[in-house]
Amino acid sequence: QVQLAESGGGLVQAGGSLRLACVASGSIFSFNAMNWYRRAPGKQRELVATITRSGSTNYADPVKGRFTISRDIAKNTVYLQMNSLKSEDTAVYYCNAQGGNMYWGQGTQVTVSS
Repeated sequence: QVQLAESGGGLVQAGGSLRLACVASGSIFSFNAMNWYRRAPGKQRELVATITRSGSTNYADPVKGRFTISRDIAKNTVYLQMNSLKSEDTAVYYCNAQGGNMYWGQGTQVTVSS
């Protein structure tokens, strides 16, 4: 059983930046991909960013050019650097480990004030 713990959320003004971190209890390299999802109030959960085992990255269109996913394999940590934040980025952000099973963190709240 892998546990994921997110941190780094908070309240920020529009145009500001936040960096989320997701620490895994096991090796993130054992997973096919590590993902960041988000769920905004009244909306469905959406995939925000992915980093694969090979290091390839992919982003949802609304965050392209503003968000960057990265990892530190030695620290079993995945990051999401979020710049130029907008009010529509307000959501609970979840870390996900994708392998034979799917594992989820508890989420971290990001609130962007306009």
